[in-house]
Amino acid sequence: MEIKARFDHFNINVIDLEKSIAFYQKALGLSEHHRKVADDGSFILVYMGDKQTGFLLELTWLRDRHEPYELGDNESHLCFRVDGNYDEIRAFHKENGWVCFENHEMGLYFINDPDDYWIEVLPIR
Repeated sequence: MEIKARFDHFNINVIDLEKSIAFYQKALGLSEHHRKVADDGSFILVYMGDKQTGFLLELTWLRDRHEPYELGDNESHLCFRVDGNYDEIRAFHKENGWVCFENHEMGLYFINDPDDYWIEVLPIR
């Protein structure tokens, strides 16, 4: 049997849904694709997309969760490739206080979102 799968979405849990949506819109240009709200209000799922690929980032908010999520060593991460002037984009991310790690030798850097998830940023080239 050969299984053919494709990527659909990646989930992260967030404490402040509106703050997270605003971050992903401003920092990476994502927009809300769709959302699901539990009938009892216990959770909201917001799917963010890049309008270029079919891949979605699912932001999950749980009504009863109030403490930050334990991310361990934060060794897993998302990676985005950005179009445009990479140095200007990096400067924009720095101005907003989002850059949390830079590796100049490898030509890359990471930003962190409001819940401290790390996101690698690379140029399209």
